[in-house]
Amino acid sequence: MAQSDKKTGSVPRQRRSACGVACSLDLLGDKWTLLVVRDLLMGKQTYSELQASEEGIPTNILADRLQRLHREGVVYKKLYQEKPKRYSYHLSEKGTDLGPVLLSMLRWANKYVPGTMSVAEVKALMKKNRR
Repeated sequence: MAQSDKKTGSVPRQRRSACGVACSLDLLGDKWTLLVVRDLLMGKQTYSELQASEEGIPTNILADRLQRLHREGVVYKKLYQEKPKRYSYHLSEKGTDLGPVLLSMLRWANKYVPGTMSVAEVKALMKKNRR
């Protein structure tokens, strides 16, 4: 049985290589995972809030991504309702540290992808969502 990493609590996976880009993509490189992280950074916490994002993530994929992010120590969950059990989701330090990565992606998109929201617009939206 694999031992968990003391800092992150995650169990090491089989890696394709020691390349940090490849390892990051193995965890985060599908079309939904970073959007879930983005929404958590924006202040969303519940499953229904995450599912309401404009990209329309299917429920089975959202459940899978939250489970994977939890297993990898990117997200932790808190029970907020006993019957039926309902959890809120929060970024761990490991997850919060993805903020600058997403900000870099946003800046890149602002430069090269017409019609994307500016950093200022995203910050205003984050402020609104945290109220």
